[in-house]
Amino acid sequence: MFLDKQTFTTVIASTPLVSIDLVVINHLGQALLGKRLNKPAKNFWFVPGGRIVKNESLADAFKRLTRDELGIEFSIEQASLLGPYDHFYDDCVFSADAVADDDSTHYVAIAYVLKLEHELTDLPLNIQHAQYQWLDVDTLLAAEHVHVHTKNYFIDINNFAQID
Repeated sequence: MFLDKQTFTTVIASTPLVSIDLVVINHLGQALLGKRLNKPAKNFWFVPGGRIVKNESLADAFKRLTRDELGIEFSIEQASLLGPYDHFYDDCVFSADAVADDDSTHYVAIAYVLKLEHELTDLPLNIQHAQYQWLDVDTLLAAEHVHVHTKNYFIDINNFAQID
């Protein structure tokens, strides 16, 4: 169930949002990043993902988000759990609007690594991301416009063990 703007604004101001982030790795060991169109993290390169909605199981959310964000549906069993991460932002999706009383956003992002054996050919543009790119880990860690929350998935040594 997606919320109307007023209700969602109250939720953002009152509680953390729970999301799934997709750490997508291709057969070359490169990570898929999208350039975000929306706040928070607008104009930064970020892993695909999105919110879990009320009464949606992790497994169903994973299927929906992979279909919506990657153009292909994957099951949660095809991925490896990386773990939960706190994401704190100084803005929110409604920051430019007068409706937003509290401009900060807190996500509890549940990160999953999804290793691909084939190419993604139908990545959706101009919904959440303006464009996509595949980057090797060293390049994304050094890149100024890759968001720190995305970099954090690759910084932890334990995370590397799961994608190598």
